[in-house]
Amino acid sequence: MHISETIRYAGVNDHTIDLFEGQYPVPAGMAYNSYVILDEKVAVMDSVEEGFAGQWFENLDAILDGRQPDYLVVHHMEPDHSGSIAKFMERYPQAVVVSGAKSFGMMKQFFGTDFSERQMSVKEGMVLELGTHSLTFIAAPMVHWPEVMMSYDAADKVLFSADAFGKFGALDVDEPWVDEARRYYIGIVGKFGAQVQTVLKKAAALDIQTICSLHGPVLTGNLSEYLNYYNTWSTYQPEEQGVAIAYTSVYGHTKAAVEYLAKKLEERGIRTAVYDLARTDLAAAVADAYRFDRLVLATTTYNAGIYPMMQTYLDHLLSHNFQNRLVAIVENGSWAPTAAKGMMKMLEGCKNLSYAENTVTLKGAMSEDSRAKLDALAEELAER
Repeated sequence: MHISETIRYAGVNDHTIDLFEGQYPVPAGMAYNSYVILDEKVAVMDSVEEGFAGQWFENLDAILDGRQPDYLVVHHMEPDHSGSIAKFMERYPQAVVVSGAKSFGMMKQFFGTDFSERQMSVKEGMVLELGTHSLTFIAAPMVHWPEVMMSYDAADKVLFSADAFGKFGALDVDEPWVDEARRYYIGIVGKFGAQVQTVLKKAAALDIQTICSLHGPVLTGNLSEYLNYYNTWSTYQPEEQGVAIAYTSVYGHTKAAVEYLAKKLEERGIRTAVYDLARTDLAAAVADAYRFDRLVLATTTYNAGIYPMMQTYLDHLLSHNFQNRLVAIVENGSWAPTAAKGMMKMLEGCKNLSYAENTVTLKGAMSEDSRAKLDALAEELAER
């Protein structure tokens, strides 16, 4: 892949992985992106996961065509990108590794060396001259590790954005960017909205025509679309109107109530997304809680508390700074329903949540009374 006349793609696709970071299902695999800038000096931009070093070196050989790299630029030290650094430094003994001070500390942790005799430590604002190309470094701490840097190539107007603007999925799978980018962002970066906002302000001062992330496709064309998504996600604003419904059900009664509520909402023209938390990708359920402006939590009381899958789901919302939404609650308990109280207690730390006036309590199966309450909740959610 040619990013420009002098920038090449050198990354790899991973279809052996089932869970990214040990928790996010990735049925379409993952891409570990690396790039090469061919100039008077040659810069390789990031490495790949260690198990794919051989394929990466084959890609580099084809691109370099006998040349030797002068620099390995490391934007991010997470092992899916840094795993092959040591092998690269051994293969190319004249190369210098370029990164920030915190990255070199992590290299010593991972590889037992920080390549002290072959390192160039950079910080924000410093420039690496390659010839026609020059890389200006941009600090991006906590997007999503503390050592992260980005770099901007003024010649081709390319932002090398580390993990920002990435998505789940290998590059040989054709799928829309937004759904898997949303799931990736909320799961991987979502907690750090303030830090993303800082980086977006820095990016606004640059003339960017191409974004080269460490995961997912190279972004070109109307970049405002991608920047707008990131602005929405990092300010925790709803992306669109609709209702996400996350539920757990033991014997099917809470599920029946959720299906009834979803039907009533759809009859009113409200878009819904329903997730059985015991049988779905939790990351998708979390992402849609951010996507829509309203969230319904429906669960059974279990051991005098919250059903485990719902408690885990709420933990994920809390750890990703869930805020700025309308929340409605449906609880079930055959003799002592307490789930609503427990869920509201967990959500106390969230900012700017409002709650539906109609909290629905079931005691076992649905009744005429609970149907009427679900009707009232559907009406309230539709109006708000």
